[in-house]
Amino acid sequence: MTSNETDGLWAALADPDPAHRQLALIERADDVDATALEPLAVAARDSDATVRRLAIGMLEDIGDPRGLPAIISALGDGDDGVREAARSAVRAFRGDGAASALLAAASHDNDDVREWVLVALRELRDPRAAPLLVAALQDPSRGVRRAAVVSVAYLRDTSHVPALLGVLTDDDAGVRRLAVAALARTRSADLTAPIAGRLRDDDWQVRSEAASALATLADGAAGAALLAALGDSHWQVIKAAIGALAALGARFAAPRLQALLDHPASDVRRAAAEALGQLGAQSSRAALQALAGDPDVEVRKSASRALAALGCE
Repeated sequence: MTSNETDGLWAALADPDPAHRQLALIERADDVDATALEPLAVAARDSDATVRRLAIGMLEDIGDPRGLPAIISALGDGDDGVREAARSAVRAFRGDGAASALLAAASHDNDDVREWVLVALRELRDPRAAPLLVAALQDPSRGVRRAAVVSVAYLRDTSHVPALLGVLTDDDAGVRRLAVAALARTRSADLTAPIAGRLRDDDWQVRSEAASALATLADGAAGAALLAALGDSHWQVIKAAIGALAALGARFAAPRLQALLDHPASDVRRAAAEALGQLGAQSSRAALQALAGDPDVEVRKSASRALAALGCE
């Protein structure tokens, strides 16, 4: 844009009618460049949400990191559409300039801003972000802590395992669940006991995540804890524990799994049948054959596949 065109944009954005301000941005959307950064940054704080959203999109299109602070501020906007536009835009920037702007905003006083800055930082994988991401595990906002757990997991650095272990008892169930998943991804040693401990968590989703995580650790010591989880009050946890026992090749669990073929939840019956086939539980043939009369067609299919795996065509 020429200086005259930039001046024209300034003038258009000063129009008291928001429809005129919107139109000014729409008309210039295809040929805007870095010379418009300043007026667009001002427009990103306009009283009209549509103007703010359009300005953010144009700043994203320009791609100059000098426009990133305005986008970052919009992460805490009061309008859903503006926040969503800012969340999309902030993740499109790359390079040292973008990282520096994001790092500077990591201690912003708005919870939404801090949360989405962490999301953008993890995708940049800038090593300078690591201390900030770990520190954010103790942020007062649960949304920020959740984002921090995922971001720390993205670093794939086993030196952060102690910090992740520290949030297994976080007040927020979402943080605990994400921490379990993040720890499992590290495949570090000595994680079986702390993750198995989450099988007794107050939240069933955390317990389910813990059961699934134990399967990825490939530790035979997890078997006893998973066996106890088969008595959980939520069928989702039982299903996860069944899958984990099958993945671990825990043949000793076959009698308990066979007992679950009568469980009221069809998902549990189906999972138990498949696990028995996977474990080669020949003693369960008759029980699996009895599922031919199960009211759920998917259970019948699973039983049929299990019997085929056991050599019963």
